[in-house]
Amino acid sequence: MTSADLLLHPVRLRIVRAFLGDRALTTSALAAELADVPAASLYRHVARLVDAGVLHVVAERRVRGALERTYVLRQAAAAIAPDELTTMSPDEHRRAFMVFVAGLLGDLDRYLARGAVDPIRDGASYRMAGLWLDDAEFAELLRELTRVLQPALAKPPAPGRKRRLLATVLLPSDEAPTTGVRKSKRRSS
Repeated sequence: MTSADLLLHPVRLRIVRAFLGDRALTTSALAAELADVPAASLYRHVARLVDAGVLHVVAERRVRGALERTYVLRQAAAAIAPDELTTMSPDEHRRAFMVFVAGLLGDLDRYLARGAVDPIRDGASYRMAGLWLDDAEFAELLRELTRVLQPALAKPPAPGRKRRLLATVLLPSDEAPTTGVRKSKRRSS
């Protein structure tokens, strides 16, 4: 099974996402977060992720005669390798993107179902921007984003911290630059 096949299953993707942010979870804690996933299915998918090295057991303890394991995510194993990305067909990329977007929609649905949502207070947003960058400028942007995000990604869970999910999509546009530069018009009051 390729890493894309492993990771792009909707339930396994939700499991991986639950561990983002340097979290250590037991299967019972995971089951509480993914309450809509049947227990047998959840355990089966966790086992597949462990077998593939995506999840790693960091602790075990006996609870009422059963062995309870605590897992963490192995970030390097939780991504589709660049060489595999380059061999994926357009349909496989489309499927991967649809699973990714479906995961985001699921996260949004769960956020909205909490009731009394306030995107400003909660820091929830979604935006799109168009950037005109040559390859060197684009590479610099990616380096800067990494530099800015790295310290935040390294912060462990702690009292007072909320886990926040950051999703990015970078797509080239087929739009060619126009010869003239448009200037924005400002209205005066």
